[in-house]
Amino acid sequence: MEYVADTLRNPFGMDPPCEHSVPGYGDTRAHFHVVGDHPGVHGGLEARVPFTGRPWSPSFFDALSRGGLVDGVDPDSGEVRVRRTFLSYLHTCAPGSMTGGADAPTEGDAAGSPTESDYAALEPYFDAELRAVTAHVLLPVGERATRHVFEAYTSRSREAEVDMEALHATETKGSGWLVVPVLEPTDWNDAHADALADALVALRESDYRQTSDLGRFHPGDEPYFVR
Repeated sequence: MEYVADTLRNPFGMDPPCEHSVPGYGDTRAHFHVVGDHPGVHGGLEARVPFTGRPWSPSFFDALSRGGLVDGVDPDSGEVRVRRTFLSYLHTCAPGSMTGGADAPTEGDAAGSPTESDYAALEPYFDAELRAVTAHVLLPVGERATRHVFEAYTSRSREAEVDMEALHATETKGSGWLVVPVLEPTDWNDAHADALADALVALRESDYRQTSDLGRFHPGDEPYFVR
């Protein structure tokens, strides 16, 4: 049975243990899943949409738009018009809000960044959402998200170097996913934006779907594709 949500914002009804969060956003049948760090780094607190509300957000979404993943951002609501794309964070809770009762942080407030135990507490929420979406391509944004995706969803060694400048807009095969790391948007120049847009166009024109034909294990000649 295919799950189709009637809302783009938090379509799986995740309820993390915090007062303020930026939930997952987008198409539950997405082919592309853009993975950020947390709201204190990558924004979204005002619109409650990942990657919005930062000075670099227009350039970031312009690159995704040129790459065919979104159709733009509504300037009034901040909502993103996605195209088979899902956006979410490793740590969905806002800085300082996991204990409850905190005032809502502002867009520029990165104080109280998550601890390792905070990340560990929210990792099951991220993993459940990622596996529910089952996108073919993961685009981790920044070093933290890239390290997590490499360690959890590829065969790369935990000790392997993560050079985001070199990895930006390149492809790595994962365990059921194709991984395309994205340099931290605060470090972008025009060439980084162009590289990501061009890589996404080329990827969409290729056979990027991560599937295997297990038809040989079944009677008859029909193919049987699985993730």
